[in-house]
Amino acid sequence: MRLLITGATGLVGRAIVKKCLKQGISVNYLTTSKNKLDAIEGCKGFYWNPSKNIIDTSCFQGVDAMINLAGSSIAKRWTTSYRKKVLESRVDSLNTLRSGLQDAAAKPNFLISASAIGVYPSSLTHYYEEDCPEVADTFLGKVVNAWEEAADQFESLGVGVAKIRIGLVLSDEEGALPKMAAPVRNYAGAAFGSGEQWQSWIHIKDLADIFLFVLQHELTGVYNGVAPNPVTQNKLIQVIAQTLNKPLWLPNIPEFVITALLGEMSSILLESQRVSAKKLEAGGFSFKYPNLMPALTNLLI
Repeated sequence: MRLLITGATGLVGRAIVKKCLKQGISVNYLTTSKNKLDAIEGCKGFYWNPSKNIIDTSCFQGVDAMINLAGSSIAKRWTTSYRKKVLESRVDSLNTLRSGLQDAAAKPNFLISASAIGVYPSSLTHYYEEDCPEVADTFLGKVVNAWEEAADQFESLGVGVAKIRIGLVLSDEEGALPKMAAPVRNYAGAAFGSGEQWQSWIHIKDLADIFLFVLQHELTGVYNGVAPNPVTQNKLIQVIAQTLNKPLWLPNIPEFVITALLGEMSSILLESQRVSAKKLEAGGFSFKYPNLMPALTNLLI
C-alpha cells in the first residue's frame, strides 16, 4: 500500500509516517517547500502550493489512499489576517488536492481528513457523539464545518471520505502538554478559568493508530479522535502534577486574565467539549492509553 499524506512534517503527520514505515506502508508527501522534497527519509516528496492551487499530480501515482493533515496552527493569536489564514489553509489544501485528483491519471479511492472537536458547542454537561447535528457558533466551529464540507466534496469523485475529529493531542515533543507541564515542573502550575471545562484528550500514539485503523478498515464518516475518558481541566493539571511529583499551590488563572492575554484564542483553553469515543470502540479499535495517568506517565517520565 502507498499513502499520500499532507502535513506529514507536523506533529500528527510525523507520528503517522513513523507508523506507516514500520508497517511497510509506502508514503508520498506534499510540501510547500521545494527544499523539503527529500526531508523525510524513506518517503517521496512532491511540491504543491494550495494558496495558488498548484500541485504536482505525479504525487498520486501508485497511491491507494490519502491522509490530509494540512492547515495552519490555531495556537497563534487570532488577528483578522491570521483567522483568514487558518480557514483558507484548510479549505484551500483540500480543494487543491481534489483539483489535482481530477486531472491525475491514477486516482486513490479513499481520503481520511483531519478535523477537530471544536465543531461541538461548548458545554459542561453535554456528551457529544459523532451524530450531533449542532455546530458551535464560534470561529473554530465555522472553520471545522467548512473544513469538513471541503472533505465531503471528494465523494463526488467516487472517493470514500472519513473525518477524524481530533481532541487535545498529548505528546512529549510539542503541542499543549510540554507547555502545561513546564510551569508545573517549576512550581507554578495552575488550571485555567473555572477548571470545570472538559478536556477530551488523546495520546499521540493512539491518534496515529486511529488514522491507520480507519484506513485499513476503510471506515467512512465521522469519528471522534479522543480517548474514552475525558477529564476536567482541573483534573488534567492535577494529574500532570501527580505524574511529575510536584505540588499545586497556585489558584486557577482567572478567565478574564486569559481572555486579556489571548483574546478570542482563549476559547481553546476555556471551552468545554466532553466527547465520546464509543463509535471507534464499537468498530473494534483498542486504545493503548484509555486513561490519563498511564498516558502522562508514558509521556512525562
